[in-house]
Amino acid sequence: MNDLVLPRRGALGLMGVGAGALGLAACSGPSTAASGDSTAAAGKTDWSTVTPADRVTIWTNHPGSSQAVEAEFLTRWAEENSDIEVEFVTAGSNYDEISQKFQAALTGSDLPDLVLLSDVWWFRYAINGQLTPLQDLLPAAGVDVGNYQEGLYADYQYDGSQWAVPYCRSTPVFYYNKAHWAAAGLPDRGPQTWAEFEEWLPKLAAAGTGAQAPYGLGKGTGNATWIHQNLIWGRGGALSDEWTMTIDSPEVLAASDYLRDYITKGWAAVSSSDQASDFGAGLYSSVIGSTGSLSGILKAAGFEVGNAFLPGGPAGQFTPTGGAGFAIPVKRSPEQQLAAAKFLAFLAEDDNTAYFSQNTGYMPVTTGAVNSSVMQEVYAQTPLFKTAVDQLANTRTQDYARVFVPGGDQSTVTAWEKVMLQGTTSKDAWGTAQAEVQRSYEADVKPLLKA
Repeated sequence: MNDLVLPRRGALGLMGVGAGALGLAACSGPSTAASGDSTAAAGKTDWSTVTPADRVTIWTNHPGSSQAVEAEFLTRWAEENSDIEVEFVTAGSNYDEISQKFQAALTGSDLPDLVLLSDVWWFRYAINGQLTPLQDLLPAAGVDVGNYQEGLYADYQYDGSQWAVPYCRSTPVFYYNKAHWAAAGLPDRGPQTWAEFEEWLPKLAAAGTGAQAPYGLGKGTGNATWIHQNLIWGRGGALSDEWTMTIDSPEVLAASDYLRDYITKGWAAVSSSDQASDFGAGLYSSVIGSTGSLSGILKAAGFEVGNAFLPGGPAGQFTPTGGAGFAIPVKRSPEQQLAAAKFLAFLAEDDNTAYFSQNTGYMPVTTGAVNSSVMQEVYAQTPLFKTAVDQLANTRTQDYARVFVPGGDQSTVTAWEKVMLQGTTSKDAWGTAQAEVQRSYEADVKPLLKA
């Protein structure tokens, strides 16, 4: 199905994946064994001798409701690049769907030139030699790699190679309803610690705000475990110590029991759909959600919204980065790879990066965009957009168990949901997740790691 088509050379439009394609981060990641011959060959290409292809196909899920933004990118591209046609293809409604379709497409030839891969998906394709190394290709295509925010760019590195570039990047932030906060007599800010939040929750519950609960919890992959690494880290724990899985450690179990206690006391409820959308509809007084949800929340909310850094714990105040970046499949010709990289150069231009950020809420991925007059004006008018950028000072490398082990995010999310929704004991839920992730590591990752 075609979502939007711009009938001009240089911009084919935003399209849906055809039936034939519908089958089945962490800085400086681990060092792995040498990849397949195709990856090695791609890394040796003399890009100065390559002529870019005349068409680029991009698989996306339009993150942060960015379909209109991506349509504008097509218009801007076509005005200056009539020799290369570009199309955005709707390859799924979320990152998991894109990756599953990409996995299926790898067995054939119906592949995109650029594919959007989240923090929990890119590594499995890189470690299996299915992505093109970009460290030589990007400069050859005119990408100013030094302009990327260093930490966000490094999230896609391992074994001396660059495997993707940042696009829709975020951190979770704390959102709150200022009217509900005022009704409860709370200061106009987020809680600095989980202990402080625990003191505030009974006041919110008693304030007569009409909310279903003072705090809304999210569920599903790319959400629950991603967000609540903050709670685990703040208690001195982690889901893993590099490749040693610690999913059922005492600190993780304590964090799980702590959140479950919020529910039993009536302070929190698990959203039936999306906690950010429910917050915008006034169903919760507060939530933790992606900064990429900010624009949608501001448009939907009939109240004044506040946001803040994630709360800290006894061990400190930490936040994970998240979101997704663009990668280039190794099974594309050098001509197609170079054309795709030229579009990455276009996306990384400060004006385009700033445009994407101001219209979605995702962080600007280039330093030039952060410092641009456009973003400075956005921050002055709506300081909420700057919270995630400032919070980068608190970021911590995500646990390998979630982002580098296939199925790790799903297994740990299932554990959260069992505890929150089914009343399963933390010991049983997280014990099952520990066993599942350990098996996946042993089967799918360990054989490919360097000694």
